[in-house]
Amino acid sequence: MLAIPTNCVRLANSENKAANISMKLGFFRPLICLLAVSLAVPLNRFSSASQPDVLLTSMQRELQRATAALAKANPAPYYISYTAADINATVIVGISGSVAVSSNIQRRQADVIMRVGSSALDNTHSKSRASGIMSSTLPLSDNPDAISRVLWQLTDREYEQASAAFLKVKTNTAVQSEEEDKSPDFSQESPETHVNDVQPKVSMDQKAWENRIRKISGTFLKYPEIYSSVVYLQASATRSYLATSDGTALVHPSEMSRLVIQGETRAEDGMDLLRVETFQAATPGQLPSDAELRAKVDRIAADLKALRTAPAAEPYAGPALLSGRASAVFFHEVLGHRLEGHRQKDQSEGQTFTKKVNQKVLPEFLSVTDDPTLKALNGTELAGTYDFDDEGVPAERVEAVENGVLKNFLMSRMPITNFSHSNGHGRRQPGLMPTGRQGNLIVTSTKSVSDSELRAKFVEEIKKQGKPYGLYFEDIQGGFTLTQRALPQAFQVIPVMVWRVYPDGRPDELVRGVDIVGTPLLSLNNIILTGDKLQVFNGICGAESGQVPVSAAAPAMLFSEIEVQKKNKGTDRPPLMPPPGADQGSAPLTEGAAVKARSKVGSQEGMKAKP
Repeated sequence: MLAIPTNCVRLANSENKAANISMKLGFFRPLICLLAVSLAVPLNRFSSASQPDVLLTSMQRELQRATAALAKANPAPYYISYTAADINATVIVGISGSVAVSSNIQRRQADVIMRVGSSALDNTHSKSRASGIMSSTLPLSDNPDAISRVLWQLTDREYEQASAAFLKVKTNTAVQSEEEDKSPDFSQESPETHVNDVQPKVSMDQKAWENRIRKISGTFLKYPEIYSSVVYLQASATRSYLATSDGTALVHPSEMSRLVIQGETRAEDGMDLLRVETFQAATPGQLPSDAELRAKVDRIAADLKALRTAPAAEPYAGPALLSGRASAVFFHEVLGHRLEGHRQKDQSEGQTFTKKVNQKVLPEFLSVTDDPTLKALNGTELAGTYDFDDEGVPAERVEAVENGVLKNFLMSRMPITNFSHSNGHGRRQPGLMPTGRQGNLIVTSTKSVSDSELRAKFVEEIKKQGKPYGLYFEDIQGGFTLTQRALPQAFQVIPVMVWRVYPDGRPDELVRGVDIVGTPLLSLNNIILTGDKLQVFNGICGAESGQVPVSAAAPAMLFSEIEVQKKNKGTDRPPLMPPPGADQGSAPLTEGAAVKARSKVGSQEGMKAKP
């Protein structure tokens, strides 16, 4: 999606791709003396660990050797960083009561990031950011000679790339029109040293989890209408390393377990229908019980059964109520991406909010923060949590919007006008250059009411506008946004459970096949009231610096107007034959069973269809 270029947060699709992959198995040159002083950092500056870490020590030694040698080059680098990710993971994929994949993965990746020139102008300027990085795999064994050789090769290749790119940057700067934002290409930040001795491990009984995944995925066999399903577990333990020429040394462990349950069916008109439930915890042992997971399978089956026979929605513009999860994704896409610092500098970006600092951009009762230091919210662990960003800067809580007024941007070490330093939001996936990204985006409101009062206000708004119905968006799959000025400044949020709410008291009616669309400045100011409970959406966000885990939290929100369009659909029919076993005694899920399943695991928002 970046090719067109978009930014997206997806709970289902990004993780589904990972599951599918598993199943198929298949970035004025300073004086040389100043450069040498800044790059020659004693090894003991880096190490606070009780036991020497072979990988860290190898990175430090080769970094010193390389920077000393390249200080004599022309042009010379003024900044070099070595990063490494030492990853251990277990992946188990279950399909229809069988284990399709059960594998253990061990991998080490190294990135060399180099900046040639000066912080005022270097090889990563403007569209040349990709020239700042070179990547490769590292040996799995703690062999200092083998590790150093890979780093040496990467450093040599990166210098060739970066120095050539810097000459092009200087030429382009001389012949092209003057840039509006003349900020430097890189900020100076205080070095950080934090080496954590913990060696994270994937702690799980793989055979026991294979049996659990087998049983959970087999639950789908009760439901003939579910044509495709998968249960996907990934448990990973990562030890991340960063050593830089400006004195930063970080080693930090992390653990993450994510379990995804997905079911898919198809309506008679060819529309594919997808439901996904995702669970996240530090370790597999903290994931929900089998009973809870089987209940989620029943919930997915009930939803898909109802969606298959639900009427297709028509284009609509009018009052709408978004659940907290739906509102969270809405703000991530519509506002969050446009607060990322680098978008205020890039001349190809739409720069929606660049010149709106200290101006009203939201209703005055709304405030927005991004806080990567927050680990959990209302009992839900947050995916966008970290202690240091990927440029070695401590994570910070950023007050982006206060009482409707724009105050700050999410900054990496790329300065912009009036914002000269990072606030710990430089993020990336391995192999890509960091940019300002979201972590845990949290929307709060001072104009909130209970769920029942919010529903009453919703019905009142429908009547006020004379609309036959309003739309309630209960659950969401993800979304994307367009931020570049060559394309419409638009967004699309992808709901999966949408209900028509009638003002005359008729039961809410489930509909299918709609996407929320619109433009940011107008849509953000259509919010008139919120609920009083924050809901969390954990997902994977993809943008220029790759896929990173994020969270967004918001209350339910009442909009005076939301626009929806018809969802794209295929033309293939549902299967002509029932699945194996369905014609030999297995009965389809009845409407009564669907209602019962939903009532057992239903949300507490009080916005469900009435039986």
